[in-house]
Amino acid sequence: MEITLDVLGKNQKATIMDFDMEHIPLKLLEMGCLPGNQVELLEVAPLGDPIYLCINEAHIAIRKELAKEIRVEIRK
Repeated sequence: MEITLDVLGKNQKATIMDFDMEHIPLKLLEMGCLPGNQVELLEVAPLGDPIYLCINEAHIAIRKELAKEIRVEIRK
């Protein structure tokens, strides 16, 4: 099932499937946010934004607005 990264549940793991290159900063790509890589939602800020992720062992925080641009497939 393909969803966007912003609806991933806490501690849920997924595989990055696709995203719009125009909306993703180069720095995020350099940190491993690429199709085929694994992502896990570690924490959500108290007000819901930003979200804290682990992408291929790199820990990053991104805004939900950006997470809506990244399509993932939930891992079972």
